[in-house]
Amino acid sequence: KLPLISLLNAILQLDSPIIDVTIENPYNIQDFESDKLSILDVKAIDQLGRIYDVEMQLAVFSDLIQRIVFYGCELFSGQLRAGVDYIELKPVYSICLIDGILWKDATTVHHRFELCDRLTGRVLRETLEIHTLELGRYTLLEEDLKTASILDCWLYWLLHAHEYELEELLKLFPETAFQQATQTIAQISQKTEDKAMYDAREKAIHDYQSAINSALRAGKIEGEHIGEQRGLVEGERRGKLMAKIGMLQEVLIIALTDEETLRAMSTDELAELASNLQQTARGRSST
Repeated sequence: KLPLISLLNAILQLDSPIIDVTIENPYNIQDFESDKLSILDVKAIDQLGRIYDVEMQLAVFSDLIQRIVFYGCELFSGQLRAGVDYIELKPVYSICLIDGILWKDATTVHHRFELCDRLTGRVLRETLEIHTLELGRYTLLEEDLKTASILDCWLYWLLHAHEYELEELLKLFPETAFQQATQTIAQISQKTEDKAMYDAREKAIHDYQSAINSALRAGKIEGEHIGEQRGLVEGERRGKLMAKIGMLQEVLIIALTDEETLRAMSTDELAELASNLQQTARGRSST
């Protein structure tokens, strides 16, 4: 847990630093069947009850901002149960680490969003914060690490750890939190079962992006016949459905449907398959 605590403190710079966290179930349980299934990379709660959603995003989609806000709002409102007063709601910090560039005109890696009055600048604190970190914009070099901030060091570690041998990485990052994170990665690489799980996740990520790109290309071709804009919208919808199917099948640990089969299915068939898988995942998460 120490690496997560170190990373969170480096990103958030809270007045009351995080001392301990409890990592929660990554599923958000819905109250209604029509609600979206939210699967987070990390969901944690600290010693003060504050909630953290940390998500790694290896592809940038047109609805990414809406997704981040949705997850954050879902976590905030999900605290309210029968007999709980609003005053007892704890703040939610939604963090998205993006291996790419979200805003082409931005000049900083880290953006911090709060509920704020445009006119006065008054902030509704202790409610919802959203942080984005665009790793595709990060340019720090190894020789800069000695004078870099803890956050810069974490971002460099996330981007480049795989390029180093174990001993090199341990020497480069001597702090305890980094040592634990590095040793954990080394242990994963040495355990067949854990490495297979890690590799499966990496494959799912790449398949997710491949499905989007493939469907978008199909949408462009279709657009030549039914109108460019309509074709692009349909292609993006199919891509998202195909990606969702692959992600849910990975979560459920069942055989992945190959891309050729998915492309041969109609949009309605894809939607039905995704819905069935989502219901299965929801059922497992509630048991």
